[in-house]
Amino acid sequence: MAALRWKSEPTDTISAPSALRVYVEKTEEEKKEEEISLFTKYYSEWKGGEKRDSSYKNIPRFYYRLPAEDEVLLQKLREESRAVFLQRKSRELLDNEELQNLWFLLDKHQVLPMTGEEATINYDSFLKVGEKAGAKCKQFFTARVYAKLLNGDPYGRISIMQFFNYVMRKVWLHQTRIGLSLYDVAGQGYLRESDLENYILELIPTLPQLDGLEKSFYSFYVCTAVRKFFFFLDPLRTGKIKIQDILACSFLDDLLELRDEELSKESQESNWFSAPSALRVYGQYLNLDKDHNGMLSKEELSRYGTGTLTDVFLDRVYQECLTYDGEMDYKTYLDFVLALENRKEPAALQYIFKLLDMENKGYLNVFALNYFFRAIQDQMKLHGQEPVSFQDVKDEIFDMVKPKDPYKITLQDLVTSSQGDTVSSILIDLNGFWTYENREVLVANDNDSSADLDDT
Repeated sequence: MAALRWKSEPTDTISAPSALRVYVEKTEEEKKEEEISLFTKYYSEWKGGEKRDSSYKNIPRFYYRLPAEDEVLLQKLREESRAVFLQRKSRELLDNEELQNLWFLLDKHQVLPMTGEEATINYDSFLKVGEKAGAKCKQFFTARVYAKLLNGDPYGRISIMQFFNYVMRKVWLHQTRIGLSLYDVAGQGYLRESDLENYILELIPTLPQLDGLEKSFYSFYVCTAVRKFFFFLDPLRTGKIKIQDILACSFLDDLLELRDEELSKESQESNWFSAPSALRVYGQYLNLDKDHNGMLSKEELSRYGTGTLTDVFLDRVYQECLTYDGEMDYKTYLDFVLALENRKEPAALQYIFKLLDMENKGYLNVFALNYFFRAIQDQMKLHGQEPVSFQDVKDEIFDMVKPKDPYKITLQDLVTSSQGDTVSSILIDLNGFWTYENREVLVANDNDSSADLDDT
């Protein structure tokens, strides 16, 4: 009975193995708590002591609200402060007198022997010139700049002319950036279309090559010039361009090249911003506008170039591009011209690809290629030519492009293959297709002509 009673009585005791297990578990928890406590302590000390407030109040301010349109005083304050800042930055740049002094010092410290007719300077003399040139020049006299200009000289020297041109280029870039920033009304590092129009309009009187332009043509010239910047530098059509992108591209160089009073005729013809080029583009627009309403209908645009663009392609132009009552204005026409005259450029291929991608799938399949090439075949019949088989052309296009997917051609495939201009010409322009189809004959004729000139 005693034994039975002992078994039935409740007890709070725990067996020895269970007690040991609980003890071990508690010890692990304590270790973890101690580890977290020590980590917090040392991390706080490393960050500046436990007393330092680690709340959100210590996060540096990184957003400053732009003044609203009705906050006139704040807007004026912002404009004035930006103008003062840009003036200060402008004063930090080397002026003409300081550049002349720098050239004098470099020439004085040149090191013999000369490499051909080019004066050179070694690193020791380079540093001496840096000390004498003044504080403004300090940024140019670094080991990194020197190493960048090393060009295999056996004595480890650099060309004085190359270094001076490097300095001049840097000064010009900073001057231009400051000049562009003055037109950045928002102060956000980009220019809107109206900002760039104001910049170019005020630049015209400083460009001797544009002296012959009549003032009545200024607005059309500005539109023509600005359109090139926005077509190539604003592919997403956001309506603004980063100032950094403007400086990085060659367009500004082409525009400022018009300061050269002795610019050759060939250079002017190849420069989009020159007076002859702008007048050519605008003259073409006027010639196409047969009803003189200032706009181009599809029928009027069909006479563009050699007049061999297909109706199917022109239909897509008027479906996708901005029109007014089914007619195209000058600004939309400029995008069209820039795309067709620069078919090798990614921005131009993007423009054309959007027109070819009828279903907006992001790729061209056999159906899309057949749809556009059928119009080329129809034009060939009209001109009494035997239509070329689509299957042959399709195989050639896929062989040229070599797309990742053997059944689809993407925009990236066209850009990567460097054949985008050829493919687009085959699909949209009978003259372009004819040139491709007869390329071997044309090359042979060119070679024969070259041989005849050599014989004479």
